Amino acid sequence: MKIAINRSPRPGPWGGGNHFVKGFFDFCNLNSIEIVTNLGHTNIDLIFLMDPRSDSGGFNINDASQYKLHNPNCKLVQRINECDARKNTEHMDIMLLQCSQMIDHTIFVSKWMEEYFGAKGWACPSTSVQHNGVNSAYLKLRKNTKSNSDKLKIVTHHWSNNILKGFDVYDFLDYLAGKRDDIEFTYVGRHRNSFKNTHCISPLSGIELAHELLKHDIYVSGSRFDPGPNHILESLALGLPTYVHAEGGGAIEFADAGLKQSKVFGGFTELEELILNDSHFQNLYVPISWEECMTQLFSTLNELYQN
Repeated sequence: MKIAINRSPRPGPWGGGNHFVKGFFDFCNLNSIEIVTNLGHTNIDLIFLMDPRSDSGGFNINDASQYKLHNPNCKLVQRINECDARKNTEHMDIMLLQCSQMIDHTIFVSKWMEEYFGAKGWACPSTSVQHNGVNSAYLKLRKNTKSNSDKLKIVTHHWSNNILKGFDVYDFLDYLAGKRDDIEFTYVGRHRNSFKNTHCISPLSGIELAHELLKHDIYVSGSRFDPGPNHILESLALGLPTYVHAEGGGAIEFADAGLKQSKVFGGFTELEELILNDSHFQNLYVPISWEECMTQLFSTLNELYQN
C-alpha cells in the first residue's frame, strides 16, 4: 500500500498532531509501507489528510479530491482534531463539514468530537474513533506515589497559549499558590505572561517532559472544548491524578472515564475543594502507546484499502 499524507514530522516540542505524524511515519517505515508527502506520484492507494489545508509544500483537500477524480480507487481518509469551539473561530466547522462530502472515511480523535460533528450533519457515513497514543516510555515511568514535598505540587503543560487552553484556571492556580504556603503550581510550555506565583518552564517534550511532570502530585487542565488533548493522555500515562474542566470536551472522555464526574470541576470554588479535599487517586483510563495506536489505525486503513 502506498500512502500520501499532507504533513511531515517536525523536531522538538510541538502540539499533539506532530506526535501523531511522527508515529505514523515510524509505523510506515517499520512495516515497509511506502509513504509520500505530495501527490506527484502514481498509484497512491490511500490519501491521509491531517488537515484539509496545506502547509508549506503540502497538499489540501481539493488537491486530494482532484487526484481521486483521476484515480477513483484511491481512498480519502481525514483525521478530525479541530473545531471552531476549540479556539473560538468561525471557519473550521463549515470547512470540515464541506470536506465530509468528499472523503471515504473519517478518523475522529474522540467520541466527543464525533458527536460534535454528528450533530452538525457530518456527511461521511464511514467513521471511527481513534484516541491518540503516548510515548511508550511514559507508561514505563508511570508512578504511584506522592512527591516527597510538604507542598501539594500541581502542574499543567501546553504547547499553545490560546486562552481556551484554560488560562483563567491557571491564573486562579497562580493566585492560590500565592495565597497558600502548602500549594505550588508549575506551568510548562508557552503562556500569556500573566503569572506572579507560578514556576514557569519553557516547552518540553519526550523524556525530559515526563521527568518534569513526575516531580508533581496532581495535574489540572482548564482546557475547553479540546477534541483529543494529548496533554491529558500524557498526564494519565504517567499516573498523575488528573482534573479537567466541565467544558473540557475530549478531556472529560479521557480523565473521567467511568468515574461519574469525580475528576471534573466547573468553577474555581469546586476546583479548590477538589485540590484541598480529594484523596487524589489515579484516574481509571490508561492510554495506549503510539505503537498500539498506529497498529489500530492501520488495521482500519488496511480494511478500507482491501474493500
